[in-house]
Amino acid sequence: MAPTLMPVTEALARLLAAATPLTSETVPLIEAHGRVTSAPVIARRTSPGADVSAMDGYAVRAADVARAPETLELIGESAAGRPFAGEVAPGTTVRIFTGAVMPVGADAVVIQEDTTREATRITMTEAATAGRHIRRAGGDFATGQIIVPAGRRLTARDLALIAAADIAEVAVHRRPRVALLSTGDELVRPGTGADAHQVIVSNLYALMALIRSSGGEASDLGILPDDMAATTAGMRAALDGGFDVLVTTGGASVGDHDLVAPALTAEGVTLAVHKIALRPGKPLMFGRSRREPATLVLGLPGNPVSAHVCALLFLKPLLRALQGEAVTPEVPVQAAELGIDLKANDHRMDFMRAEIIGHGAGGPIVRPLPVQDSSMLSVLARADALLVRAPNAPAAKAGEPCAIVPLDD
Repeated sequence: MAPTLMPVTEALARLLAAATPLTSETVPLIEAHGRVTSAPVIARRTSPGADVSAMDGYAVRAADVARAPETLELIGESAAGRPFAGEVAPGTTVRIFTGAVMPVGADAVVIQEDTTREATRITMTEAATAGRHIRRAGGDFATGQIIVPAGRRLTARDLALIAAADIAEVAVHRRPRVALLSTGDELVRPGTGADAHQVIVSNLYALMALIRSSGGEASDLGILPDDMAATTAGMRAALDGGFDVLVTTGGASVGDHDLVAPALTAEGVTLAVHKIALRPGKPLMFGRSRREPATLVLGLPGNPVSAHVCALLFLKPLLRALQGEAVTPEVPVQAAELGIDLKANDHRMDFMRAEIIGHGAGGPIVRPLPVQDSSMLSVLARADALLVRAPNAPAAKAGEPCAIVPLDD
């Protein structure tokens, strides 16, 4: 009887349970894009700081322009950064520009298009309403208000908001330090003229890109041969290297040359996950070293498609959790519509490489690519999404709803 494979969601839950958010550091705002806040960001000023005009026109007392036309005496000007120093008395008006502070006494703005001018005599051709065309003080945010919560990955829009709140530095979680170890006698670097029996170490470059785009710092620790002593020594060096996460590729199954699990165990790593009900990616493993500070270890399969799918499903959420983001142990799927009929699925959760062939009422229309071999990088590169099939899913017809993970990196 075959051993029971761990469900994907259980494996992900165990992985996330081990991911304690990393310590906080303060960085200049200019360097904070893509970082995750470790504390709420609190406004240091009110915006707008005073009532300001939302339009170019004339600041008036609404009671003076209850009807139109009405002619008022121009007594000055208020521009952004240069407010009018006096007061708008009955029968007078002040020329005002967008963003300029409302003068004392004025409670409305008549826009420039609704006026005519002769020297200092301004005729309002439209009646005014109190509060019209005015942005109230604090209408955007106020001093002491939380403008960005903790656990938010900062966007360019967030940076503009934080800067407007008079904040030059922000507290964020430290970037995860991630080590990458490739394993296998067959592996060589690109550009070295590989022989037919050799394999280019392609996983490394996709993984480093994914780590960096997810907020981590990636370090390539090289390629380990299929030798127990060398593999154990390589694992030991990585676990002693001060990394938060060690990612290995290859050697995760149970063949004679699959040495990663025994080497990790020998170096004090307790495996909480090994072999999951996933296609592609069944050999995936996850554990935690008993050293302090502990290193989290994610063992990915060697097949490049399997490694990439597992990295999307497990490494990316792990890095997010380490940076303080709220992550649930669920695959982040989007609704879609099948473009062709599908057979029933077996006991493993399947992530089929698929292309988007149109858009329907249920979302993108997707069709699995004809070749699903886990070594075929050309198929992965061509795919627009992973079509997700639940374990033991029944046969499905074209036009029925389905779930996808977009490949939008």
